Amino acid sequence: MDNQIDLIRIFVMTAESASFREAAGRLGISPQVVTRAIRQLEERVGETLFHRSTRNVRITTFGKAFALRANALLQSVDELFQANAARDEALSGTVRVTAPQVLGRRYVAPLLMQTMREHPNIVIDLRLSDTLSSPVGEQIDIGVRAGFITDGRYIARRVGALPIYTVAAPQLLDAAGTPDNIDALLEMPLTALIDRSTGRAWPWTFRHNRQLVPPQPTLVTDDPEAEVFGCVAGRGFSQCPEYMVRDELADGRLVRVLPRSDPGPWNLYVYRPQRGPVPKRVRVAFDALVKGLAATACVG
Repeated sequence: MDNQIDLIRIFVMTAESASFREAAGRLGISPQVVTRAIRQLEERVGETLFHRSTRNVRITTFGKAFALRANALLQSVDELFQANAARDEALSGTVRVTAPQVLGRRYVAPLLMQTMREHPNIVIDLRLSDTLSSPVGEQIDIGVRAGFITDGRYIARRVGALPIYTVAAPQLLDAAGTPDNIDALLEMPLTALIDRSTGRAWPWTFRHNRQLVPPQPTLVTDDPEAEVFGCVAGRGFSQCPEYMVRDELADGRLVRVLPRSDPGPWNLYVYRPQRGPVPKRVRVAFDALVKGLAATACVG
């Protein structure tokens, strides 16, 4: 047995027991293992620890003194591991999270603030971007994304669905009319949201996998909230996730258009890289986002 701490533990238990057999029973090992361990320890310290006879085993004077020092050593070792466990329970350290801008500001950030209130030693590094980040390349711990995730390097949890609506302001409908099909919608003023990674407009999607790209947009922006502002101002029809226009629909500033043509909802995922052991602080933040986003009204 090469582990000196194990030798010490066996010796201390033997010193507190009436026999090697009793010590073995309390430790859950065989008497032969106890005998070998004591012999090894005696060879290492160069002293006899127990007087052995066919009838009994008695600890020596040196063994008693050695047992006192061994007990103190084991207590120090146990306290060291307890201190590490306590520090681990404190959940200290940085967790890097990426999420889309609007979803991140409205839903992800509040959930992470609550996590930090519950675990004050956790530091959240939140990066908001509508461009898909590579958690592996950028050393991100957790990501939140809508759409789909097929990369095997990630562990992804689907937490809900984000409905997609086509909307317009009442004043625009009064002026331009209400389209009754997608072809008629193409003739209307439309807004365009730019994909920052390509510089091109995101296509609008509809049921049965039909897509359109606004041919002559009346408003072009790379910011989803600015697109909603323009839609409310009557600059054009827009297609947006429901959570971005919920308030505007509720108070009548926007109206749904062609609801029967709405595409299937996007899936919402919380994911993390699939790499080695996961620190507790990352697991806590990951679980909080999974639970919080699944329960929040931002998903359908």
